[in-house]
Amino acid sequence: MLEPRTVVVVGHGMVGHRFVESLRRRDTEGAWRVVVLAEESRPAYDRVALSSYVGEATEDDLALADDEFHADGLVELHLDDPAVAVDRSARRVTTRRGRAVDYDELVLATGSVPFVPPVPGHDLDGVFVYRTLDDLDGLRAAAETATADAGAGRRSGVVVGGGLLGLEAANALRQLGLSPHVVEMAPRLMPVQVDDAGGALLYRLVSDLGLRVHTGVSTSSIARDHRGGLTVTLSDGTELDASVVVFSAGIRPADALAREIGLDVGERGGVLVDERCRTTDEHVWAIGEVAAVRGRTYGLVAPGYAMAEVVAGRLAGDDAEARFTEADLSTKLKLLGVDVASFGDAHATTAGALEVRLDDPVTGTYSKLVVSDDARTLLGGVLVGDASNYETLRGFLGAELPGDPMSLIAPAGEGAVGVGIDALPDGAQICSCNAVTKGALVDAIASGEATTVPQLKACTRAGTTCGSCVPTLGKVLASCGVEVSKALCEHFAQSRAELYEIVLATGLATFSEILAAYGTGHGCDVCKPAVASMLATLAGGHVLDGESATLQDTNDHALANMQRNGTYSVVPRLPGGEVTGEGLIAIGEVARDFGLYTKITGGQRIDMFGARLDDLPRIWKRLVDAGFESGHAYGKALRTVKSCVGTDWCRYGVQDSVGLAVALELRYRGLRSPHKLKSGVSGCARECAEARSKDFGIIATEHGWNLYVGGNGGFTPRHAELLASDLDTGTLVRTIDRYLMFYVRTADRLQRTAPWIESLEGGIDHLREVVIEDSLGICASLDEQMARHVRSYADEWAAVLDDPDKLARFTSFVNAPGTPDPTIEFVDHLGRRVPAGMKEGQPTDLGSLGFDTTPAPTRIAGPTIPVGAPA
Repeated sequence: MLEPRTVVVVGHGMVGHRFVESLRRRDTEGAWRVVVLAEESRPAYDRVALSSYVGEATEDDLALADDEFHADGLVELHLDDPAVAVDRSARRVTTRRGRAVDYDELVLATGSVPFVPPVPGHDLDGVFVYRTLDDLDGLRAAAETATADAGAGRRSGVVVGGGLLGLEAANALRQLGLSPHVVEMAPRLMPVQVDDAGGALLYRLVSDLGLRVHTGVSTSSIARDHRGGLTVTLSDGTELDASVVVFSAGIRPADALAREIGLDVGERGGVLVDERCRTTDEHVWAIGEVAAVRGRTYGLVAPGYAMAEVVAGRLAGDDAEARFTEADLSTKLKLLGVDVASFGDAHATTAGALEVRLDDPVTGTYSKLVVSDDARTLLGGVLVGDASNYETLRGFLGAELPGDPMSLIAPAGEGAVGVGIDALPDGAQICSCNAVTKGALVDAIASGEATTVPQLKACTRAGTTCGSCVPTLGKVLASCGVEVSKALCEHFAQSRAELYEIVLATGLATFSEILAAYGTGHGCDVCKPAVASMLATLAGGHVLDGESATLQDTNDHALANMQRNGTYSVVPRLPGGEVTGEGLIAIGEVARDFGLYTKITGGQRIDMFGARLDDLPRIWKRLVDAGFESGHAYGKALRTVKSCVGTDWCRYGVQDSVGLAVALELRYRGLRSPHKLKSGVSGCARECAEARSKDFGIIATEHGWNLYVGGNGGFTPRHAELLASDLDTGTLVRTIDRYLMFYVRTADRLQRTAPWIESLEGGIDHLREVVIEDSLGICASLDEQMARHVRSYADEWAAVLDDPDKLARFTSFVNAPGTPDPTIEFVDHLGRRVPAGMKEGQPTDLGSLGFDTTPAPTRIAGPTIPVGAPA
């Protein structure tokens, strides 16, 4: 057997790694030995998901190279040892550590370097770029130092650059406890991806989230001040105080090595390559951000992956005619929770192009389609605020539209035309990162190679990079007649209901045990909280005990609802809306002492807003001492049981609605479920408690209680349906027990009771058969599960107060306990204490609108004089 030839890959980023993977997959005969020379000390990682490293993602979570890669005998990976010289005539690469490697072919995948404008002070300590995990490690350390130094007074950060990475960097600063400013030289944010109108909406949306945005200005200088902080001076004279500065002002091809060895480079940098990705040296190739195809460089991963496939195909010989012809520059992302998408000719540069826009400031959405001069062919588009139609619309690029352009972006019910996956042509690109078309997906399904979304991902690579197209993969499967898996997520093949039954039957009590026995991988943000909810219902225990603490959603982590400025709201339970005078005084004193904004909720409770994370245990202590407990406003659990005054006070009341509401709320408090639950009890048919808009509502009759189920308010209000009539109290409670536990047992993740009942085969009739007639023979099991819940209930706030380990979680900065979060700011608005940077809306100060707001004279209490009595 012939000795394998050697290909040296300079660089081990995402594109370099993709080339190695592709070549090894194609090279079934082992004709190539691959030597990878990496500059970083870490193997390749997912740079697209870099920002998640600031949150909960670890280095292992982002790693691209698995154990199989490292065990491949034909691949050598040398970390922290980049190429420093190349002898093209001898075909030999020399590394920084003196290693000499001979090659038959050389692939340059050196990527890019951040562009740092040469402003005075750009090299000071505390100034960073946003490119690698090492950069983020340094940034995290600086942010922790800044937040711990109470005397520095510099707890804000400045990001220079308002593009994609700039906004991600700003979000990272916010996660690290700094209040971010964003400086963008262009007149709008993300100038490459969005137009003026989309940029204006994006500006408003991110400003509402606490970012301070400065557009149309540049950075003039960065200087150290006398207190050790940084002062950033902008071109308009504005001075910004900062703890750290992050440059994210674009990238430049890392072509220094190519220049040194005499390869031709483009006018704006980058190694000149032809459509084969071959340089002016026939044995040297360039791919990714360092390559300039026909003089143009690309800063996205999708074109880099396409180049990697081209070179791998040519070297392996299985695609000798492969060429890089064009790049899909479409992007879809979520910035600070805001959807942004851009595709095709987003800026309408095509001759004769028409623009169709829909700008809805009320819903905070902007949609634009760019079409041909006859309005029949889609050329591009921009979506801000809601990008749910991105994959479908992008699939029509270059194709004839199925209807009037405006109908494709109009809101439902306003002439909108639903564009299904069946209407897309086979050439429509579903996955832009990996250039996978609808036709390729359909072929994989038709051949039997893929019958599930994970299989479709594995055999086509669609959805394996940024993941934004994964929902569309399910639609393609369904359109091909394949029953789409109801798997909870990619780590569990079972549905939520199936997994619940497994946990119930096996008695497994930890996520790790369940994952090891029935799942794969490490879990994700979908399955972790879903399993945590099941365990809370079935196994009991505190949600912050041991491993369970790492599984919870954001609100459950803090046992409080996070608000838009990073503070929390505290809602003590008031069963049935009842509260004593002493209780009101205690709540009032807590609100006064901690500066909280209070509001009576629609569920007859008192919500206290503006609590800092560090203050939560002290607030809970005061409330618990006064006899209150957690109202579970933060959890997917029972929230409230609303009540009218019933027979206690009302002359129309026919049953004790208050007493029942209190009893039900105390019975079901803390019950974890697929979604939040609300209830109401009305003492007569006048329905003052609005019971029929609740997940389960009870209305008194002369003979007992009528039980209604499956109602809800929210985005799509729905009236509850009558499940049973004239029930005595014992039968009513037993029926509700079974209804709730059957819902918990069988509903999908985050499915409210209304769509759950609609999804049941047979609907409300089937539900009635199960929980009243016991058609499935499970009522005894449902009764026992509810009894176990009632027996095991314990107040979550009080449990934290009794546990030092749990208490330690409630600090803004672990290295500086007690230091308040500097990003939290409040202002006074019409006498209300609200977060700084409140959202703009219709004016509420009636005086400013010309109305008379002079208060009426205050009536002084005095003796009541009957009408007609003598003076």
